[in-house]
Amino acid sequence: MGMGDTAEGQDGDPADSAKPGPQIVDIVPDGDIVLDVTFETSKETLRAARKAAKPRPGQQAAPPVFKPRTRVGYRVSLAVLKENSKYFDNLLSDTRFAEARAIEASFQRLALTHVKPSEAPAADLPVVKIHEDDEATRSAVQDSAFADLLRILHRKQSTTPSKAVTMHSLAVLAVLADRFDCTATVARYVSALKYKWPATQTRLSRDDGPALSKPSEETLRQKILVAWLLDQPPKMQIATRELILYGSRRWSLTATTVSDEDDDDDNPEYRAAWWDLPDDLEAELHHRRHRILATIASVPRHFLALYTSRARQCKLGYDSSASCDSYQLGEMVKFLVARDLIFLGDFASSSSSSSSLAHDYATVDVVSILATLKQVPSYQIDKNHTNCGLRTRILPILEYIQAMLSAGVVSVPRERWRKGREEVAWCDLEGTYDEGEGKGGAEKKKRVFAWTRGMATDQRLRYEGALAADRMAKALFMADEWDWTAEDKEDVRGVEFGRWR
Repeated sequence: MGMGDTAEGQDGDPADSAKPGPQIVDIVPDGDIVLDVTFETSKETLRAARKAAKPRPGQQAAPPVFKPRTRVGYRVSLAVLKENSKYFDNLLSDTRFAEARAIEASFQRLALTHVKPSEAPAADLPVVKIHEDDEATRSAVQDSAFADLLRILHRKQSTTPSKAVTMHSLAVLAVLADRFDCTATVARYVSALKYKWPATQTRLSRDDGPALSKPSEETLRQKILVAWLLDQPPKMQIATRELILYGSRRWSLTATTVSDEDDDDDNPEYRAAWWDLPDDLEAELHHRRHRILATIASVPRHFLALYTSRARQCKLGYDSSASCDSYQLGEMVKFLVARDLIFLGDFASSSSSSSSLAHDYATVDVVSILATLKQVPSYQIDKNHTNCGLRTRILPILEYIQAMLSAGVVSVPRERWRKGREEVAWCDLEGTYDEGEGKGGAEKKKRVFAWTRGMATDQRLRYEGALAADRMAKALFMADEWDWTAEDKEDVRGVEFGRWR
């Protein structure tokens, strides 16, 4: 996308001057300049739009006609554009640009004929040529979206019926507002629109619980983009948290750059602006999900390490049994493998083949992973070993993690991200250093989260949005290591193989 270098255009076609002018749309009938805009639409966007617009069986309405190139002239007020758009203010006021010089010369010619620009016919007004492609919007109807943008800037009623407003149309409008640097005016319009944002729709997958279809994820991403660009903090708080918990196709382990696995006639490409969220939001949301998944994965990993160690885990006193530990380990592995929560490989497997055994959790609901772990049965080797299994040890931990997912720190706050993201970002959070040593040669001190049973009953967790809960959640998810049995190290030593240890 870009503005022409000269008022005469940038297509490089010498015959352009001989071509008939564009159809004129009067944004304001007394406008004093004309924006001559050429909209280019890619083949991929045209295919998707035509397929989406195909009439259903029994429908009589003719489908709309989409063209690869559309040229429209908009009669607008120069003063209004300069007042509401920093982009147009810079371009049309600074005589270093050809557009500003052409407007000034045209006004001088009209002054010689004693004709006011607001009363002159459109053919006599100065023309500013603009060229727009669909790289960021992936929209086949950019001309109508651009017309709505101009009407909003001129405080005119949009011709798009309120019932026809969709999340996609708002996202296209937000992208154009950002492109022409007039988001403040458009944000006020959207706030006054009273549009009811759609709830996030999920589908129930066979094994992984609720999941987002590609259209649902696209709508969720559009909500984040609109909330970010058009100043909707509560909507952004909710939408970023949902994307973190549900995951994204863009974050798949098998995707290197932009995934093309769904790039067919049914789905537009991933090149629209909402598929790569701006201002480091994409990387931040991906990183937060990674940290949350790493925290949850550390729980079964911790107990697998305990039950494969030499330390006795059976707590039946003199009747404690190594056989009980072996039994619990076997049942634990069987449960986790059956639920695709751990994956086994052999020593002959190459790194490429073994990695293909792992399930890609990029689009698996985080809450469903916790729910699956909570299903671990209470295994007993016999009727006496009632509390030796994983279930009694893991449930309070999982409840605590789930409570921490409700903390406000999990989502991205718009104002704090805009004004001081270094204070709220998880991506750039550095580890601490040992006291008395500078950063020059000291290694980063690992952040170790030590779990205690008292954390599960902490009264501060009862109050949603409490600052204490935010600090606790960040300490949990930003840890480098997790000790889920820290209290057990303080217990009185038990008996192992008939001897005190």
